[in-house]
Amino acid sequence: MKDKFILVGLGISAAIAGGLSLFASSQPDGLEKVAEDTGFIDTATDSVVAGSPLADYSFAGIEGTWSSTLAGAFGVAVTALVGYGLYLWMRAPQSK
Repeated sequence: MKDKFILVGLGISAAIAGGLSLFASSQPDGLEKVAEDTGFIDTATDSVVAGSPLADYSFAGIEGTWSSTLAGAFGVAVTALVGYGLYLWMRAPQSK
């Protein structure tokens, strides 16, 4: 019963993340907007992860709305796996 509850929760989370990503704004975020308005956007450098497969809230190699939907669902899956791994690690018996 507990496993089914967790799986349903993960499914709902992935659907929400993937679905809401369709409504994400393509406008620059607050910091980028301020940099544009004040004129120092040209001095900015790319992040070290700018070329990663999930940069800019999109999935590399996929165009259109599916790109952000898959990136949102993938983010939920990675977060769930990391959380589950931490749960298993913390639950493991401690040796003295």
